[in-house]
Amino acid sequence: MNTMRRIQATLMVAIAGSIAVQAQSGPRIRTLSEQEVVDLMVGAAIQGTRSSDTAQMVNRAKSMLAGGKPFRIISVDDLPQDWTIVTAAGGIGGGGAWDYVRDRVKQQNLPSVPNGTAKALEALSEHLGKKFNAVIRNEAAGATLNAFEVAADAGLPVVDACPAGRAKPEVEQSLTFINGLSVAPAALVTRWGDILFIDRVVDDYRYEDIARAVAVASGGGVSNARGVLTAQQVKDVTIHGALTEAILFGRTVREAKEHGANAVNALLKVSAGHKMFEGTVSRADQKGDRGFTWWDVYLSGTGPYVNHTYRIWVKNENIVSWLDGKPDVMSPDLIYNLDSETGEALASAGLGSYPMGAHVTILARPALSPAWRTPKGIEIVGPRHFGFDFDYQPIELILNERPKFGQP
Repeated sequence: MNTMRRIQATLMVAIAGSIAVQAQSGPRIRTLSEQEVVDLMVGAAIQGTRSSDTAQMVNRAKSMLAGGKPFRIISVDDLPQDWTIVTAAGGIGGGGAWDYVRDRVKQQNLPSVPNGTAKALEALSEHLGKKFNAVIRNEAAGATLNAFEVAADAGLPVVDACPAGRAKPEVEQSLTFINGLSVAPAALVTRWGDILFIDRVVDDYRYEDIARAVAVASGGGVSNARGVLTAQQVKDVTIHGALTEAILFGRTVREAKEHGANAVNALLKVSAGHKMFEGTVSRADQKGDRGFTWWDVYLSGTGPYVNHTYRIWVKNENIVSWLDGKPDVMSPDLIYNLDSETGEALASAGLGSYPMGAHVTILARPALSPAWRTPKGIEIVGPRHFGFDFDYQPIELILNERPKFGQP
């Protein structure tokens, strides 16, 4: 009898020890190497569907690594069901800020707040009395770096997923909204440290209105943390593997250049994209208003596209394009503007801008989730949403009707 009790006690200790080891080990979280981080920044900029200051993103990422801040990611499949994930939404804003506010704040000598999104996340956690277990990026491009900055400060991993798969100009343009999830509750932090909480909104359109107004009144931008999600919601509605794809894109163009290959062609293969045009920027008209930056851009064709023109309409991001005056690619399908030599996102310090004379290749892809092509998806991000008097046409139909430009 004593022997049996000893065996039972030994088994109980072993089981308890096994449970403790499992609890200590937790879910699988991967720390990226420096090269993966650089590739991630390059690829996230490409995913953004707009020009980007990729070099600055890379430099900031390297500074983080040098400061001992790791880039850690977790797969959607490895998310524990009891985890709570928060969207590091980064900044809302653009052109048309209230300049008199900037001037007065400068006279007041108010100090700016570093990394407002991290402060927004911290404030939201305290406001809700809820601990967050992971961060998810709001969109591609610079928001990817912002998500890792926030996550590193909070000691959290970033989920390898995205609710958009691209950068997008308006808050409601997200798979979460299409699937009936609200971005509220949310916390907003201005660049000078004002903190505002939005506990409830009628819908994400209204959140966009309110947050954009705060941005315009705050020098052109406001940081926010929003979109608190369960692990199951992340699994159900987001685009999985978005960060892994960004790393792939960055690695692809880097290795192509290292081997003397054409980086754009290499990217076309791994992205299953389509080359739509190649040319130089001949005109770029810019307007900043109501917290957005608009561009109307014209390209003059080169190579097989000579004597043809391409126009791109930008609202922070590339939204609609025309070939020789006829509608071509349109949101929710994706329009990437790439440097024809490097294959990277067109280099620019201005949001969505096209430097005059730049040599650009336009690559397009179908929308990355079927939800974008539902009536709700087209309603919030299709051409009529942006004021154009024509219906969305999928890129597959466009490709059947447009010239082949030397392709067999």
